[in-house]
Amino acid sequence: MNSSRQPHTSDPAPATGPRGAAFLLAQIGAHAAGRFAERVGHLGLTPADVGLLRMIAGQPGRSQRALAEDLGVVPSRVVALIDALEGKDLVERRRSAEDRRNYELHLTAEGGRTLGAVSRAAAAHEDALLAGLDPEQRGLLRDLLERVAAEQELTPGVHPGYRNRG
Repeated sequence: MNSSRQPHTSDPAPATGPRGAAFLLAQIGAHAAGRFAERVGHLGLTPADVGLLRMIAGQPGRSQRALAEDLGVVPSRVVALIDALEGKDLVERRRSAEDRRNYELHLTAEGGRTLGAVSRAAAAHEDALLAGLDPEQRGLLRDLLERVAAEQELTPGVHPGYRNRG
């Protein structure tokens, strides 16, 4: 009788690691988010701060309530986020001329300068992240990712992480 062990056909195949596109998107996304956080951290900001600054700059005068709706969070969450930005002199609240119970959100001059620095950091971040792609490939990748995001009904320009922040 042969004492060497024969492999059984039911033995699992050796693990080769995840190979799918979903895993790669998650892996690259986590890497990109971490590197972006480092870059904006040098400016005294978090990625969440950056998202809010961009949203406020994109629609100056929007109310805190409208911002909360766009982010998909409760208004009290937005109050806390805006408090932090106001404390850094990046955002100011102004009473609404139409409804004195509401506040309109605006960037301060410092907020505008900071957003300019963020834009430069974001461009450098994207260039570093996509260094292995030529301009045509970068455009194709962006188009494909936009298509995936639209199919998944993600709100353009709004990171879903706001809904997970306590």
